[in-house]
Amino acid sequence: MNLKFNDHLLPVLPAMDNLPLDRIIGITSTVPIEIVFAAGFIPLDLNNLFIGDALSYKMVEDAESSGLPRNTCAWIKGMYSATRKYHIQRIISVIQGDCSNNEALMEIFQSEGIKTIPFAYPHDKADTGFLHDQLMMLADNLRVPYSKAEEMKKHLDAIREKVHKIDELTWKEDRVTGEENHIWTVSTSDLMGDYTTFNERAIRFLKLARGREPVRYDLRIGVIGIPPICEDLYPFLSTIGAHVVFNEIQRQFSMPYHTKTLVEQYSQYTYPYDILSRMEDIQQEIKQRNIRGLIHYVQSFCHRHIHDKIIRKHIRLPILTLDCDRPGPGRMKTRIEAFIEMLKYHEPKTPVISG
Repeated sequence: MNLKFNDHLLPVLPAMDNLPLDRIIGITSTVPIEIVFAAGFIPLDLNNLFIGDALSYKMVEDAESSGLPRNTCAWIKGMYSATRKYHIQRIISVIQGDCSNNEALMEIFQSEGIKTIPFAYPHDKADTGFLHDQLMMLADNLRVPYSKAEEMKKHLDAIREKVHKIDELTWKEDRVTGEENHIWTVSTSDLMGDYTTFNERAIRFLKLARGREPVRYDLRIGVIGIPPICEDLYPFLSTIGAHVVFNEIQRQFSMPYHTKTLVEQYSQYTYPYDILSRMEDIQQEIKQRNIRGLIHYVQSFCHRHIHDKIIRKHIRLPILTLDCDRPGPGRMKTRIEAFIEMLKYHEPKTPVISG
């Protein structure tokens, strides 16, 4: 399978033509793709298929026309339409540790004849026994020895390391833009279904980025929360002098910690677990990356919106909370511009963990 890349070698979408449909497995969130690849399947993140589509806005409308409620998260509606548009026949659905609507979406898929495989993260990241059982069940479901998945982890770790270097070029040397960082890290959720080509392109992008002049900017900021659905956030931030040096959840997709086993890797991955575990990672990166302010992106109708209260309690940095509904140009440029202008004249404070 070949991947589509733009002129700057950024992954966009897998080329869907001539793909063997019986080997594709859609995923609703980051799952242990090591098991999927080891079993000989092609994992494709339904979120990426949705948001990377040229008609992503219409895909939301199509889902609503099919009966999904308007007051449901657009990512859910986009995944539903992407599954139908690309004729995905099998899906791994994260029913615990992600969106609270995923289980209902899985039931809709089942009612339409799509095979679904549930996967659950434990409530407590320390419950490694539960996580190990889930990994084993997924391997059994896909009929692959668990040992092969552990071997695949070693291979994928080497590929993810290229993305970690791209991340370092963003905040250590300022040679990668926040938007490029966002696209590369968010794409590690499925490695665009073709880890070999993804690796080759990452090597080429690293060579390109290392030969650039550093990004010009006025201040460094971070974007936390789920990946934004609004398409022009990063380009607009660049035009007003803000360099995004931290994409929190996207970075987590790249499995940024050095681990020896799948259980260790997916227990340290912060996204499925409690907000306080995420706070420790955020605080560490704020300090390390010298971040002056944060944009907390929250998706309309998402239960994670409630986390904004906790984040504001524990992080003593200026925070702008952005709420967006569906794909398309953002309508908050005045607020964003005012926030960035305020940061330029704000006396920086040392971030601390409270509580």
